[in-house]
Amino acid sequence: MKYVVVSGGVVSGMGKGITASSIGTLLKCCGLSVTSIKIDPYLNIDAGTMSPYEHGEVYVLEDGGEVDLDLGNYERFMNIRLTKDHNITTGKVYEQVLTKERKGKYLGKTVQIIPHVTDCIQEWIERVADMPVEKSGKSPDVCVIELGGTVGDIESSIFLEALRQFSFKCGRDNLCHVHVSLVPVMGSGEKKTKPTQHSIINLRASGLMPDLLVCRCEEEVEDAIKSKISMFSMVPYSNVISVHNVSNIYRVPSMLLEQNVPSIILNCLRINRTPQPDMASWNLLSDLTDKTSEEVIITIVGKYTGLEDSYISLSKGIKIACIYSQRKAVIEYVESSNLERHMKNKHCDLYENAWASLKRANGILIPGGFGIRGIEGKVLAAQYARENKIPFLGICLGMQIMVMEYARNICGLPKANSSEFDEETKHPVVMFMPEIDQVKMGGTMRLGARICKVQKNSLAYYLYNKTKITERHRHRYEVNPSYIKQLEEAGLIFSGKDEKGERMEITELPESMHPFYFGCQFHPEFTSRPHRPSPCFIGLARASSEQLDWSKLPGSPANSQLLTPVNKIKSMTKAEISPLRLACENKVQGVAGNQTFPVQE
Repeated sequence: MKYVVVSGGVVSGMGKGITASSIGTLLKCCGLSVTSIKIDPYLNIDAGTMSPYEHGEVYVLEDGGEVDLDLGNYERFMNIRLTKDHNITTGKVYEQVLTKERKGKYLGKTVQIIPHVTDCIQEWIERVADMPVEKSGKSPDVCVIELGGTVGDIESSIFLEALRQFSFKCGRDNLCHVHVSLVPVMGSGEKKTKPTQHSIINLRASGLMPDLLVCRCEEEVEDAIKSKISMFSMVPYSNVISVHNVSNIYRVPSMLLEQNVPSIILNCLRINRTPQPDMASWNLLSDLTDKTSEEVIITIVGKYTGLEDSYISLSKGIKIACIYSQRKAVIEYVESSNLERHMKNKHCDLYENAWASLKRANGILIPGGFGIRGIEGKVLAAQYARENKIPFLGICLGMQIMVMEYARNICGLPKANSSEFDEETKHPVVMFMPEIDQVKMGGTMRLGARICKVQKNSLAYYLYNKTKITERHRHRYEVNPSYIKQLEEAGLIFSGKDEKGERMEITELPESMHPFYFGCQFHPEFTSRPHRPSPCFIGLARASSEQLDWSKLPGSPANSQLLTPVNKIKSMTKAEISPLRLACENKVQGVAGNQTFPVQE
């Protein structure tokens, strides 16, 4: 097994995750099978109980693992399927060590940080690195390991020591260390190298030396600055890489390729092959992202709007679906509590601004969430979208909000609510799932991939073109089966259900009542990919830009409404076609629902 370790210095949030994902993408494009591990130095067992304000979104894996958002980047960029074991936390490590101690596995020895904890970390890495993450079932050739936090943190020190031992254990020819550091630009325009120098000093003090140094900067790092960094860090000049701000993140792999990063890593790992990464699909996607100019406004009504990372998978899924619809997504975030009527007198400006944003939206989305704050604002947003025929997508809690709003305003149940927000409500149209643990919080929800059966001749079938789909879930509450008949008689359609037909997975309104009013209990953002956007987001993007054609029911791979813009080549001029010719010749994959097809055809 070959390993690429990505560490960071100076500050967190510089883009280690995107760097690690881009490296993995390049190695995959070189024909290698790649997996990835994220090390988080916090004591939580996983990210499941952490507030999005603390750590960004909680990303859910196929096996139900609640993990760091960087694993979402890995899956999106590398098109792989990771497991909860691909996210190592300090809490998981200590839990495993202490469990073994309680069982007497250490044979009475004094349990210590070294060697027991460091051994546990190394054994974990070796075990997980060999797990297949692709449909082919092939064991990976290379494992990209990202160490969260920054070098010098007390929390990270035990993992740095474990990686130091690991590099000696597996041999230097089998491990390449990439260090990401910050080169800040001062007000005068001068680039400062001191933060990077101190970062390298801290790394050396841990017994590690980087093979590559990735310099994050607002602007391209000049040769003179690279030479200075190279001299102080003892990293060859050719291995000092500039990763400056670009128009979109899909250009990062190409930026690394232009600086020979694949060759440097392959040489470091003694992998004997000439890298010729096929980046046609990425280049096409980057160009489409940059050249798309016609805007469509998507308003996200939520309660974690103060931190964009709280909805990072959601925003990426929306943006890429809009690109495939030849539109540039302008995402506006509305704090749902600001829509509530009591805000009109207390905070008039916030109230008016929130409603102004909602009213200029081409499409409205209510995402998942927990807790009562802002719930009534979300109900008002759903009502506004339904009554004014604004394309609407409700995800998880968003779908439950749709049901609550419909029950109140259409079914004549004005006090209808979820038992999450009112345990004494007379009409609990949303209820707590009976098998869920009501005391233990971590890892007890309905999590991970579940099968959903889709009703034919429905909007859901039109979008997916399948009668059986698999999507990822994360919820404790569900639509109360006792109210299904009453809701359906009033016009609400439950077009997707679980395998037993007991749990409501998808709800929608017919075209005669609304152009696009769609809700799903699952989270489509976790399975949306840059080259395969989620059908739910494609539907919202098309409806919001008035491109959705219901006359095409039922769905079909030949349905031009859901194909990528590239498939419109027949109506393009030669001048318009030429930039896309290379990509077409390389059979870039397009999208029809979640079906792929070669554009060349």
